[in-house]
Amino acid sequence: MITRVVFCVLALGLGVGAMAIDLTEAQRAEIESRIKPAGESCLAGDSSCGGAAASASAAPRSGEEVYNAACMACHATGAAGAPMLGDIAAWAPRIAKGTDALHDAGINGLAGTGMIAKGGCMNCSDEEVVAAVDYMIAGSQ
Repeated sequence: MITRVVFCVLALGLGVGAMAIDLTEAQRAEIESRIKPAGESCLAGDSSCGGAAASASAAPRSGEEVYNAACMACHATGAAGAPMLGDIAAWAPRIAKGTDALHDAGINGLAGTGMIAKGGCMNCSDEEVVAAVDYMIAGSQ
């Protein structure tokens, strides 16, 4: 009985294998086109993809864009003691310290306060953080 089952399984396997071998090139190409991945990933410098590789934007985001994406969470609500954008009284003593001090606080954070490095925007460049600080200063004088 077991021998018969094993023989049937082997015969079935050979039959299925033979069917796969008998495919024409057109049939194989059609199958490959149906099961290929939905897209391709190209790396910068890779010319084998047939198109231009996707790259990150070369231009830094504006101060307003960075503010809206990251800084607004605290500076629009006053969370963790953050001076709110447009609050002249809250910003005046900070602005009096100079823009270099404010830029440094934006990039590196400010110990003993809720201001963490880059306001938590770890994908922001230093240049973008400086632009966001300048945007807040301009809107709070």
